[in-house]
Amino acid sequence: MINATQNTSAAALFASQNGSASAAITANSAAATQDRFLKLLVTQMKNQDPLNPMDNAQVTSQMAQLSTVTGIDKLNVTLQALSDSMLSNQSLQAASMIGHGVLVPGNGVDLSNSAGYGGFELTQPADSSRVSIYDQAGTLVRSIDLEAQPAGIAKWAWDGLNSSGAKVADGSYTFTVNAAQGGNNVAATSLQFGMVNSVTQGAQGVMLSVGQLEGIALSQVRQIL
Repeated sequence: MINATQNTSAAALFASQNGSASAAITANSAAATQDRFLKLLVTQMKNQDPLNPMDNAQVTSQMAQLSTVTGIDKLNVTLQALSDSMLSNQSLQAASMIGHGVLVPGNGVDLSNSAGYGGFELTQPADSSRVSIYDQAGTLVRSIDLEAQPAGIAKWAWDGLNSSGAKVADGSYTFTVNAAQGGNNVAATSLQFGMVNSVTQGAQGVMLSVGQLEGIALSQVRQIL
């Protein structure tokens, strides 16, 4: 069996080879363009009016245009190579996350074996914070006071009990976060916890399958646990 790292390494090698082939094709195209340009320039000079020949400024201007076109082609090749390299590195990084827990933007919490986890991100410190958990019908199940929290990412855990201390059924729930500093609300982004199940490389870049969430961009991962 080939493991995820081997698969990703093969994909990275394949992408690298494709990138090299693409760069070679672009380079050949640039060379062909330069050759055609020079042939046209030589033909133009051979057939110019001897009584009214091209002056040096005209020749210099056309050569400068050729240099500009060639430079742009080389820049495109370099940028394509950098893009291919970054995509390969992202794939390798994402593959190493398979089987790890992550926090991504979302307001869901999966209760399993009477344990649920989540997080949130604060734009500034808060002297009070509260997580409110709701069932699928939108009924408040439990409120968890987390007190003061610094700016940044905070994690929380739920023991599967409701406000009355009774155990609730495992399943999918949602939550909201309220935080305040000195009586003023503090912006809080809800973060959903999930295990990275798989990695997909497509036209939009590297995408992750996190818990029950699909199509999570690598850039959306706020913390790896």
